[in-house]
Amino acid sequence: MSKPELSWLPEPTGWSDRIGQIEAAQPSALGQSDDLWGLLGQLARTRLDFLRTERLARQISRLFPDPPSDLIGKPVRLAILGSSTLSHLEGSIRVAGLRRGLYVQTYVCPYDLYLQDLLDAGSALHRFSPTHVLFSFDGRRLAAMDGAGDHLKHGWDLARSAFGCTVLQQTVLEVEPPRLGQNEQRLAGSPAERIDRLNQALRIAADEASVHLIALDRRARKDGVRAWHDPVHWARTKQEVTPHAAPVYGDLVARVLAAEQGRVAKCLVLDLDNTLWGGVIGDDGLDGIVLGQGSAEGEAYLAVQQYAADLADRGVLLAICSKNDEAIARSAFERHPEMHLKLDRISAFVANWDDKATNLRAIAAMLNIGLDSLVFLDDSPFERDLVRRVLPEVMTPEIPDDEPALIPNLIADAGYFEALALTEEDLTRTRQYADNRARAAQTAGTDMTAYLADLAMTLEWRPFDTAGLARIVQLINKTNQFNLTTRRYSAAEVSSVIDDPDAFGLQFRLRDRFGDNGMIAVVIGRLCGSVCTIDTWLMSCRVLGRGVEQASLNCIVDTARRRGADSLIGVYRPTAKNAMVADLFTRLGFLREHQQMDDGATSYRLDLRRYAPFPSTIEVEELSV
Repeated sequence: MSKPELSWLPEPTGWSDRIGQIEAAQPSALGQSDDLWGLLGQLARTRLDFLRTERLARQISRLFPDPPSDLIGKPVRLAILGSSTLSHLEGSIRVAGLRRGLYVQTYVCPYDLYLQDLLDAGSALHRFSPTHVLFSFDGRRLAAMDGAGDHLKHGWDLARSAFGCTVLQQTVLEVEPPRLGQNEQRLAGSPAERIDRLNQALRIAADEASVHLIALDRRARKDGVRAWHDPVHWARTKQEVTPHAAPVYGDLVARVLAAEQGRVAKCLVLDLDNTLWGGVIGDDGLDGIVLGQGSAEGEAYLAVQQYAADLADRGVLLAICSKNDEAIARSAFERHPEMHLKLDRISAFVANWDDKATNLRAIAAMLNIGLDSLVFLDDSPFERDLVRRVLPEVMTPEIPDDEPALIPNLIADAGYFEALALTEEDLTRTRQYADNRARAAQTAGTDMTAYLADLAMTLEWRPFDTAGLARIVQLINKTNQFNLTTRRYSAAEVSSVIDDPDAFGLQFRLRDRFGDNGMIAVVIGRLCGSVCTIDTWLMSCRVLGRGVEQASLNCIVDTARRRGADSLIGVYRPTAKNAMVADLFTRLGFLREHQQMDDGATSYRLDLRRYAPFPSTIEVEELSV
């Protein structure tokens, strides 16, 4: 039986002293709120057990009864509804949220009163007004219930109708012992078999209803159900999930909440020697490294490469960060017969003798993503510790010593690359970055105006539709740099724009002679009489410097005019990451209207009666829904 633990996180060295200092101090003595929030986050990003998690959760509640003023992303109000004792899970969910930069408030329904809570408009649940509802039911209850699946779906409908919230559903722990044995499926009506069938049906129903699953059954099969559920605890306290498993439970929930807001990693950065192969290629030579079939160690490294390649194929960027001679490092990718991971899947390759922190900064700059989008995989404890100290925003997992076979499962367990949907752009992302490198190579020493004209760019734009919904939501919740307001919206909130007569949503796609860049920009406009306000305007940084913002504004103006607007209001809300667009509206001809509004934003106005479209080398094509 394996104990569930946060195995990818470093041990909490000096943790007790640090949390003790925080517990003894008053908030006013602990510095600015952003520093304090960051300090608590550092404590959360260590391998905590249940008792340490509870200590940290109490300090979050004490020091941050309200969200930090500079919080990136939307605060989460999570209601946990179920039929067992659930209060011991709250702290773990809040701490796991903090680990991912989320501010999570929680509400737990009174024991087994979830339906009453949902149906009573005056209940504490309704006063809490959750943004998310998690249904967490015990296996014994559902195994004994006729129509359990319909009962769960009824709960989903009630929650959405009452709160317009995102719904999460925990799969059912397989707590019932078999009555027949290994061929339990042959015993009709067996409790164990009913749970198994219910979990299968849940996955289908959740996809149909856009409900996000917390796959507790899958994790429990890995650790052993007894690691998650103790019959003695159940008999005494009606706790379906044991306290010692609560920190991992909280992490399973928080990674789904984070994925919804785009707070997930984008790039796996790989060391080479003793990470992708055994040995040191500079010393052992190409023929001396351990890789491939024929040895347990070589096959283990091959499995690491296979897993990384599979991540790349579903949209995760891969980068190399190695202390090595670049030509020698590349030779393994180009010439080793057992090398599964090829250069065409690598979006950034940095091999030199600089320190790893410097090179990670360079990789983030090359890919135009934040440091907090990187996961750094390195076998060296020294390198891992250096990066954690110098670049704490980079996710740096612990790697088991001399056990490469464990690495794929460890990366999967960490949930760095959690995704709620797979879009067309995800499947082609590696190729898009390769195309970008080709474009960049051709711009060197080139007249940019002539080059942009020669790119043969076409900007396709259309209103929001259900076909593009997953990618629209993904962009809204992942884009930080070219994002004027950094407002985050759920799929339900984006869908509401489609049917709102006083709003419009536009999606933009860019093609050129190198290929399809996919959906690269999203705009939401809201109308009030003859005034249209740009609620959201974001764009992928991959297409900066090509005149796309000017061509997009032409489309925004055209849409606003058709809706009867004669003024367009642009709003810039500063964040820690969007300084690059601080002067965008001024550059596009807007006049400053108000500065430092209640949320720190500045508004700008454009007179549509006098607006002349920007000239552009981009062909613009409007597509109907």
